[in-house]
Amino acid sequence: MAPRPTSTTTRRVALAFAVAICLCGRVVHAYAADTASESAHLAAIERQLDTIDRLATQSEQLPDSGTTHEHFDYARLHADIARVREGIQDYLSPRRPLPRDPSTLVGHYRVRTDAP
Repeated sequence: MAPRPTSTTTRRVALAFAVAICLCGRVVHAYAADTASESAHLAAIERQLDTIDRLATQSEQLPDSGTTHEHFDYARLHADIARVREGIQDYLSPRRPLPRDPSTLVGHYRVRTDAP
């Protein structure tokens, strides 16, 4: 039986996926403007976002080691994933031309806690 990954390892994997998905979005947009393959790429990104969101939820459930003064801010990660997903869905099925939302992703997932 394989050893269970530590919460630190799982957190790093979730963060790596989040960064990768943000970078993929930029590449897809630059590569496939107004093509059928663009929709397929964006659908794949949405599936990857679902996977990342599930991994983050699972990581959030893991017991905290309590040895550090920082923890991963899963709520912020979930909010950023939802924001990316919303942007993709709005692009794929625009309701009507609306001004773009100028807010940006936060991207800082480390939260300092007081020493016990």
